[in-house]
This record gives sequence, structure tokens and C-alpha cells, in this order.
Amino acid sequence: MRSRIPDRLCSEAVQLALAAAEDVAGPGRVGEHLGVEVDGDRVVTHFFACREDAYTGWRWAVTVARAPRAKLVTVDETVLVPGPDALLAPQWVPWSERLRPGDLGVGDLLPTKQDDERLEPGFTEVDLRTAGEPLGFGAAAVAHELGLGRARVLSRVGRDLAAERWEEGFGVRTPMAQAAPAHCVTCGFLVRIGGPLGQAFGVCANEYASADGHMVSLAFGCGGHSEAAVMPSVPPAAEPVVDDYDVEPVRVRHTGGSVDDAGPGEELGHS
Repeated sequence: MRSRIPDRLCSEAVQLALAAAEDVAGPGRVGEHLGVEVDGDRVVTHFFACREDAYTGWRWAVTVARAPRAKLVTVDETVLVPGPDALLAPQWVPWSERLRPGDLGVGDLLPTKQDDERLEPGFTEVDLRTAGEPLGFGAAAVAHELGLGRARVLSRVGRDLAAERWEEGFGVRTPMAQAAPAHCVTCGFLVRIGGPLGQAFGVCANEYASADGHMVSLAFGCGGHSEAAVMPSVPPAAEPVVDDYDVEPVRVRHTGGSVDDAGPGEELGHS
């Protein structure tokens, strides 16, 4: 068990530790003595403030020690260490964990791990032949239609993760869906998809909707629902009707200079 009582000779070797720190950092770059920490029997570490602007809150740590029954104190090591309030770089995160949706750009390759939990083994044509299944005319095409013929397919975890993302984007709990007059499941602009996810999602094909081209929950909805408000058709304008058989007398007063041959106050027949 380490002794928590600092060795007197090692603790008093402040100048020795300061000289060791300045030898590494350079003159004028080591600040005041901050304290001593016991590392073991006859082993202590002296801490000094760091005056480097780039290392705010860091400390120079100089470890000194002496042999049993010896009075000579020697320097073990000198390092720059962060203090309680030191400015530190963020913890390193592997690139595979830093990726976010939409980060994949043109020409980028995103390797998929062999044990990716989002995927599970599929059934290829070789697997079907090995199992003794007949592959007659059109059988391969049917296999691909059902999702076969691929080395890996979505696992249950992969489907659940996809459903969570899609539900968050265009799901029933979004403000748009809460204010919608009807759900996508009854909309004529919904394009249905196959597979297990097709039981809960489809693709919007309404060019005026915010979800156009996106995967939407069948319980989602918006004001662009095909049956929400059907615009009534505008009736065609009626053809004008002219009555050529009735004559209606009209009194017309002409002012001077009229090109009409009738005199002022004369009645004219108009048909």
C-alpha cells in the first residue's frame, strides 16, 4: 500500500523540480509552484503552472524520488499534464461513429461491417440450388422480386431503425399530420411499397406536398390529400340568346349633330 505521507526530502526538492521543468519548457515558461502529490514511498510529483498561452490550465509535473536511506533526490520524469480546468481536445471518435445521415457524397464509399446488426444473410440462387429448390423459367426473377438473390437483406433491427427514422420525418406525431384532414393511407398520391415496411410506409408522389419523394407513414397526412377538398367543376357559360321576333319601342333623344336621320323626340322602332 502506498504511503500518503510525502517524503520530506523529496517534498523539499522544489528548486530541483523547477530546474527540470525549465530545462524542458525553456526559461520563463514555468510558473509558480502549485503543490505536491504523493506517488509512493520516497516518490512525489511537483506541479508548476504553465505559462504557454496555447496550454491554458495545464501544469508541468516533475516526479522526483530517492533510494532507501539515501539523501540524494533525483528527477524521474518531466511532463506537461492537464489540470482540472485545462482546455482539452474533444475525445476522439472513430469515423464510423461520426457519420450522420446525409454525409455520404458523390464518389464516397461506405464499407459495411460484416457483422452489421442492420443486416442478415439472404438467399442467393446458389443457396436455392444447394437446397434442391427448382429454378425453372422465371424462377430467378421471382426470387429477386421476393427479395431473394442478395447476399444480405435487412434484419429486424435494420427495419426497426429505418421505421424510426421515417416515422420521425413524416410520421403521425408531426405537426403536419396532426393538422391534416386525412391520412396518407387513403390518398391517391401514395405509392405503395412491398416488403414488411410496406405495411406501414409508402412514398409520396404529390409534387406540391412537402413530403414529395419521401417515405411517409401511412398515418401521416397533409393538406394535399387527394380527397381532402375536391374542387367543384366550373359550369360552362351559357350561349347568348337573341330574340329576333319581338319589337320594343324605345324613346331616344338625339342631340344636335347626330348622324341619325331621325328628328329629335321621334320614336324609333328597334328589333
